[in-house]
Amino acid sequence: MERRDVHGHYEELAAEYDEHWIYGQHYVPWMSGQIAESLRLAPTDRIADIGSGTGLFAREVAKQLQPRQPVLCVDPSEAMLRQLGTPPPAGLTPIVASAEDIAAGRKPLPYQQLDAMWLKESVHHVADPAHTLQGLADRLAPGGRLLVVMLPASIQYPLFKAALARFEELQPDPALIEGHLRAAGLKASLSYVEHELRIDRDKYLGMVRARYMSLLSTFSDSEIEKGIEEMRIAHPEPVLAFPDRFAFVLGQRSGESA
Repeated sequence: MERRDVHGHYEELAAEYDEHWIYGQHYVPWMSGQIAESLRLAPTDRIADIGSGTGLFAREVAKQLQPRQPVLCVDPSEAMLRQLGTPPPAGLTPIVASAEDIAAGRKPLPYQQLDAMWLKESVHHVADPAHTLQGLADRLAPGGRLLVVMLPASIQYPLFKAALARFEELQPDPALIEGHLRAAGLKASLSYVEHELRIDRDKYLGMVRARYMSLLSTFSDSEIEKGIEEMRIAHPEPVLAFPDRFAFVLGQRSGESA
């Protein structure tokens, strides 16, 4: 297994990241709506997207919600945040920082406390989830909510077998994350949402070659090409249809929001 350089992976992928993640015209609005609904977002909330990348979902949430204060797009990759544009869209404020930086208070935020924050498919990059989630929970205002959106312990993606096996090896269990939120003093719950993806096979193979998932950065070029050939044989159909299932781990701080 090659060593994962997550920061380098996203720096290289930044310019074409959105192309790989917009599976279809309905995906981003659907996921953004699920996030907003789960967090019960209100226009008056002080909100942060931790690990926002290019701001795909923060941008859509801001569009749907019309928040009175900008959504904070927090990510350690400047290259990813630059994809927001210069200047960034109204309603979004980019902040170059990691989840650990925010949790430890190493990076000041425009808001003293947050009413809502989410981490979408980024918690597996955190070296010490329990400690980091505790620090993030401490940034919440009374009644504040923290949502971790993550893939389940196993997935049904049409990837090659070695990638699926490695995913199960590396992916944290959502129930463990729920336990971390509870240990951080939050009322925690775990639920699942699912969305069917339909995507042109050749496009998906191109996404795999570009290592659209950080998991794929653990494979060498030759392993990726071998895996793609395996996928071609296993999936001769021109359009791939498969479920995209997500765990929504929600924590809420006690007290009433202001």
